[in-house]
Amino acid sequence: MSAEHATLHVWVSGRVQGVFFRDTTRRRALELGLSGWVRNLPDGRVEALFCGPRAACEAALAFVRSGPPPARVDGVEIEWGGPPEIARAGFEVRY
Repeated sequence: MSAEHATLHVWVSGRVQGVFFRDTTRRRALELGLSGWVRNLPDGRVEALFCGPRAACEAALAFVRSGPPPARVDGVEIEWGGPPEIARAGFEVRY
């Protein structure tokens, strides 16, 4: 896999709120060296933006496709590219 920089935006549907999805996504992103954010949406989905090496973004995508054990992921919409709005280090949970 390439070390090129990538930006990945995801929207995850299913039973993904109230099951520690945001916190485990944040922890996994930090382990992968990614910057970005994750948040709950009013419609019950979780939205996240990952920025960093493409291989790490792909690993984050693999994680959100299953989520933490109590979650049930029914679908994941993805969008590669877009503005690299996250230039600073860190990954936050947005409220």
